[in-house]
Amino acid sequence: MQQKPKEKIRMCIVCRGQSDKKTLLRIVKNKDGEIFVDKTGKANGRGAYVCKNKECFEKLCKQKALNRAFKCEVAQQVYQMIGEEIDKD
Repeated sequence: MQQKPKEKIRMCIVCRGQSDKKTLLRIVKNKDGEIFVDKTGKANGRGAYVCKNKECFEKLCKQKALNRAFKCEVAQQVYQMIGEEIDKD
């Protein structure tokens, strides 16, 4: 009897809602300190997940949740890049 592979569940850093990894947007901080949207879901580095909706994005910016998640100051351009990525969906 074969077991069905488990879906990878992740938590949004804003709303704390849990969802399948594929339905969330992954933001990565790599060892060089670069922060970017990981479209592959496999980039090396510290990952943080955010729901792909306007409400979570607005709270993400307001609360500066990425600064907390990555324990560093995150540039405004990174937040803009995430906003553009959410608008695409």
